[in-house]
Amino acid sequence: MYRTHTCGELRLTDAGTTVTLAGWVQRTRDLGGMTFVDLRDRYGITQLTFNLEEDRALCEQARSLGREFVVQATGAVRERESKNPGLPTGEVEIICTELKVLNGAKLPPFLVEDATDGGDELRMRYRYLDLRRNTVRKNLELRHRMAIEVRNHLSAQRFLEVETPVLIKSTPEGARDFVVPSRMSPGEFYALPQSPQTFKQLLMVAGFDRYFQLVKCFRDEDLRADRQPEFTQIDCEMAFVERDDVLEMFEGLAKHLFKTILGKAFDAPFQRMPYDEAMRKYGSDKPDLRFGMEFVELTGLAQGKGFKVFDEAELVVGIKPTGAANWSRKQTDALIDFVKRPQIGASGIVFVRWGEEGLKSTVDKFYTPEDLQRWADAAGMQQGDLFCILAGPADRTRKQLNELRLHLGDLLGLRDPWTFKPLWVVDFPLLEKDAESGRWHAMHHPFTAPIPAHAHLLESDPGAVKANAYDLVINGTEIGGGSIRIHDRAMQEAMFRVLGFTDEEARYKFGFLLDAFEYGAPPHGGAAFGFDRWVSLFGGRSDIREFIAFPKNNAGRDVMIDAPSRIDDIQLKELGIRTEQKAG
Repeated sequence: MYRTHTCGELRLTDAGTTVTLAGWVQRTRDLGGMTFVDLRDRYGITQLTFNLEEDRALCEQARSLGREFVVQATGAVRERESKNPGLPTGEVEIICTELKVLNGAKLPPFLVEDATDGGDELRMRYRYLDLRRNTVRKNLELRHRMAIEVRNHLSAQRFLEVETPVLIKSTPEGARDFVVPSRMSPGEFYALPQSPQTFKQLLMVAGFDRYFQLVKCFRDEDLRADRQPEFTQIDCEMAFVERDDVLEMFEGLAKHLFKTILGKAFDAPFQRMPYDEAMRKYGSDKPDLRFGMEFVELTGLAQGKGFKVFDEAELVVGIKPTGAANWSRKQTDALIDFVKRPQIGASGIVFVRWGEEGLKSTVDKFYTPEDLQRWADAAGMQQGDLFCILAGPADRTRKQLNELRLHLGDLLGLRDPWTFKPLWVVDFPLLEKDAESGRWHAMHHPFTAPIPAHAHLLESDPGAVKANAYDLVINGTEIGGGSIRIHDRAMQEAMFRVLGFTDEEARYKFGFLLDAFEYGAPPHGGAAFGFDRWVSLFGGRSDIREFIAFPKNNAGRDVMIDAPSRIDDIQLKELGIRTEQKAG
């Protein structure tokens, strides 16, 4: 037996007992006649004590231990004279009588402590060391607890967890697929699933009326803090439901997680907001409602006064950061620099301040005090407020102002990570048109049903059709979403036609689903939630990598195992994949 107890469970009530612990050396402290070793495992830290006078050899052995050595220690539990209130085990120590080095260790490339000195790339390269740190371990423990609660809650609601295939057919309609060559069918490829979408719909046809799965999905897309090439989602589907049934079911899941994981109760229903309202008020289909700063449109009030920037704009719109009128020129210039960044692309900001001397603007020469007062009234300004105005093409300007709004929310401390404002965004456009190709694309996916009142417009006026779709948004993060699905073959074929599929293409890619709809497909709908995002949100962080055991970096590489990597010519030949001729 390597250990009788863990390094996190001994308490004062265990004093006088003999125990054996095993773990990693966190640090050693040599005080001359005494040597102390902090021994760590996944459960905590316990202090080992060695007395030079009582056992010189054992004490010398303890002094020779390096950081991260794996050791086994036996001794008696004793009350500490100098207690450590910061540790659950801080009232006791082990007076060691035996010490065995189970394995030595090189000096780690960074401190394996909460306040590490390792950068992100170094931590990812030695992720197995990084995972020993309390902060990272607690993130994975949070992930574990949430997974258990998801399974328990959905199981109690009569959902059945069913595994769907990982090697599937490539149907690249959204993000790019990861593809897998088939050795047994040369020249043909599997794809890794971006979602189990069609399979869960087939399960509804099969009569499994409530399905879920914590499923690994794959998308070959550009990465950022809340994206990974492989990710986990809570995938769900229900038969014989309408939109409200689905929203109530998964709002219940969200409330269960808030209660059991964070101890936060939500008694009232989550707010529901139409997509058009979200875009008009916040310039985003995932608005952060922890603070106000709704958009104020000034187009009618600001045009026709000779200021070319406003006169030629499709939209003039602003936001009011309360109490920011006293910001310095340096601070407002920093805001201008922020919106001029290439990823935002605005040309500048017009400011209106309401200070002690009244309303002042950076465009005073074009507008009278009465004009500025009308703007202030529209924005609900009071003395001490600042008004920030952008102008330009409507859609682009709203997106730019959304970025400024979120930035101001950060600067003003309005985005507390432990305050949660969930909402459902509903009534999305079913389709969006690509400006270059002129083709329609599904805003969610091609299996989303239109709202019943718009079904007849699908082929005659596709741009006017609203989707029977919904997204769950919490604090400006899209946690997940879904829709009521098309379950009728004729409507699904019509959708494919609108998306530019020929009958042959639709048959080749989705013939199995179209055929299934002819064998009694029930009305159905569902949702999928980004599990990694949800865990990181509950952990108070935005970077999902901190909540994944072995993540990829922003280039999609696993720097620990050095993947992706080349494979040898023999493997390529077996797969029927040609390689470039080597020079010479």
